Amino acid sequence: LSRENVRTALAASGEEGLRIARDLKPQVITLDVIMPGMDGWAVLQALKSDPGLAHIPVIMATMVGDRGLGYALGASDYLMKPITREKLAAMLKNWGCHPDVCRILIVEDDPDTRAMVSGILQREGFLVDTATDGIEGLRLIEASPPDLILLDLMMPNMDGFEFAERMRSRPDWRQIPIIVLTAKDLTQAERESLNGYVQNILVKGHYNRDQLLGHVRELVAACLARQKSGPPHDS
Repeated sequence: LSRENVRTALAASGEEGLRIARDLKPQVITLDVIMPGMDGWAVLQALKSDPGLAHIPVIMATMVGDRGLGYALGASDYLMKPITREKLAAMLKNWGCHPDVCRILIVEDDPDTRAMVSGILQREGFLVDTATDGIEGLRLIEASPPDLILLDLMMPNMDGFEFAERMRSRPDWRQIPIIVLTAKDLTQAERESLNGYVQNILVKGHYNRDQLLGHVRELVAACLARQKSGPPHDS
């Protein structure tokens, strides 16, 4: 960077980085994910929670590989962990979620994943609420239904499968898109338990980018058509 006549300041830890960021208000921050003490996701969450720093672009630097998508599964779409900013932002835009107007609920028990996804969304300007399990998630939906839900499947108290079933049992909630987040491949029994909430299943290694986007666009078109036709009527 110095060869490009870019002025830099260095920090050896997350805590030091936050102190320097508050003092200098840099134009861009590069941030390692794997650090002792306060890791990069915690630093990112702290940056984006600070009104004086939230506007600063953050470039994440990591040696952790991106495994890509598993199945295009879930009530609306499915993302395989780890999740990249570009992948998540593109999927949300496909679902018509735009910053400052779209509220997103993250239901995820792992604090690192919750902070990471929340930070990604807040950086893009989305309004974000978080819940640590399905029970808390349902309470938040009851108070103020979101425009879209990001849902982990493996959680204590109430897992994602039961959460999805409860969601779809409510006529006023069943049109809310759900993107399932998980680090594991689903068994046949688990996929069958989501029957009725799943629009598409794409098997890993058996689809390309264009096929995936084609399925996503079909779901988006169906969602927009339902919105234009108004809420469903129970028989």
